[in-house]
Amino acid sequence: MKKILLISACALLLSCGPKLDDLAVNRVVEADIDLVNVENDMVKVRIDPGRFTEETINYYIPRTVPGTYSNDDYGKYVENLKAFDYSGSEVTVNKTDTNTWELTNATEVDYLEYLVNDTFDTEGEVEEPVFSPAGSNIEAGENYFLNLHMFVGYFSGLDQRPYEITFVHPESLEVTTSLTEMTPEKASAGVDTFYAERYFEVTDNPVMYAKPDTETFLVNDIQVTLSVFSPNQAYSAASISDEMEKMMAAQKKFLGDLNTTDTYQILLFFSDMEETSPTGFGALEHHTSTTVVLPESMPEPMLLETMTDVVSHEFFHIVTPLSIHAEEIHFFDYNNPKMSKHLWMYEGVTEYFANLFQVNQGLIDNQAFYDRILRKIENSRRYNDEMSFTEMSENILMPPYKENYANVYEKGALIGMCIDLIIREQSQGEKGILWLMKELSAFYGKDQPFADDELIPKITSLTYPEVADFLTTHVEGTEPIDYNTYFTKAGLQMGTDTITTAVLFRDQQTPFIDANPQSKEIFFRDIPLNSLLTELGIQGGDVIQSINGTEYNLDSAQQLVVASMGWQEGDPIEMVVLRDGETVEVSGTISQPTVTVDILREDPDATQEQKALREAWLKG
Repeated sequence: MKKILLISACALLLSCGPKLDDLAVNRVVEADIDLVNVENDMVKVRIDPGRFTEETINYYIPRTVPGTYSNDDYGKYVENLKAFDYSGSEVTVNKTDTNTWELTNATEVDYLEYLVNDTFDTEGEVEEPVFSPAGSNIEAGENYFLNLHMFVGYFSGLDQRPYEITFVHPESLEVTTSLTEMTPEKASAGVDTFYAERYFEVTDNPVMYAKPDTETFLVNDIQVTLSVFSPNQAYSAASISDEMEKMMAAQKKFLGDLNTTDTYQILLFFSDMEETSPTGFGALEHHTSTTVVLPESMPEPMLLETMTDVVSHEFFHIVTPLSIHAEEIHFFDYNNPKMSKHLWMYEGVTEYFANLFQVNQGLIDNQAFYDRILRKIENSRRYNDEMSFTEMSENILMPPYKENYANVYEKGALIGMCIDLIIREQSQGEKGILWLMKELSAFYGKDQPFADDELIPKITSLTYPEVADFLTTHVEGTEPIDYNTYFTKAGLQMGTDTITTAVLFRDQQTPFIDANPQSKEIFFRDIPLNSLLTELGIQGGDVIQSINGTEYNLDSAQQLVVASMGWQEGDPIEMVVLRDGETVEVSGTISQPTVTVDILREDPDATQEQKALREAWLKG
């Protein structure tokens, strides 16, 4: 009897007490996301972490995520977070800030439940909306565009634990994601389960559920999947995939044997520009995928050109920061982030590659490449040219540095160009910045981050004193770059020219107008305007109220562009604009607009040495 009782007692203790594999420190975090029972445009999330052994645990939703370089406080989209014990009763939760929930009786907690709102339909309601490709869309039964950092958080001390993420979804929708799919013993329709090695993989693998519209193609040994959601079926994956395959094949040829992935996902969401539609157009990189948001109304030639520029930029991020990156990125602190000093490399060199590979692989000609470089010089002048790039990067989340962030795509790319030309010159054309990135990738790799202050010494040891001087003077230092010094090396010269333009566009890449997504106002940009607009008295910042009696805003921008293409010389034109809060009326007659622009051309008197360097730079 005693023996039986002892065995029974042990069995009872084992059945009621915590088991080793039930402890949070030893098991996966289970996240269940319900995409079927949508409540007020919100989805329910359930998080089961296992048993805690500490009394106080914090649950975090990120304040920021890699690649965004902004504090977005994703926790503000979480509502009604509750904790429950093993009997189903509520446990006290204290919300200590926008992104943090404190569990003071954590050992009693069985699971959390909460609702998550999306960002797309609230972009117009906030002063600084989440960049659309980093946000989310919840459109019941139609589309779920999910950056998981908004839906799934992490517990203090447990962000390195694996995750199992299960989606219950409408059976008519298919998933696109680079997450590793699990095959449950009893699989069922409308349920998908995925595995992430650690929390970083949760944030690094976006998900889109939509009606099937995908194309898959091979780029050498990389399998690429393009998934498209177009509300009005203006575009399909099939209509875009050929250009994407051509572009990515050229990228892979440019990169050569540099490779960090065997799959890549492109999640493309088209905005129909309705009131609750996203307006933060662009893309966000991840290790093996990218999210892209673009307007559905874009004409096809412009769309394909934009997709080439945008997707190629994101794909080149497989080099940096995804393969070459600092400790600040590798051990990213989502709620108290410390930023790396080297945005000039992460974004600048990446943007440079996104343009260089196109001329290198014959997608654009030399002059088109020079024109792009010149536009970057012009755009960079809108920012503080005497701001240290490393200082800006390290402090990019706060003013005055964050106001200069967009310069990483302008001057950052030009920094990459200058380093490329220095290395080409010093190596007699044999090496360039792509060679340097391959060397850094081989030395570090995706699993070995560098200490922020060791990168420039490492680059110096691999290259030349001239590269070190440039980085010290123009990247760490505050001295503006004299680009002519570097153009001369390749037999190029800068000058000015007078060109004809359209009324509202200098060229396809440079409109004279822009729009505010929140107010939907269309305004003239603060750049040199063409002769017609100048003669009419239009000034940068003027907000268009009406033209020739027709009112225009962002919703009717396409009609404005189409109308302007029909204006002929000699036609009368009347504009009503808002300037500094006052209504101003201007009128005149349409004439052929011209504008004086900077030009970058090949010097007809270039030496053979300069021509050889140019050839190695652009085609090597």
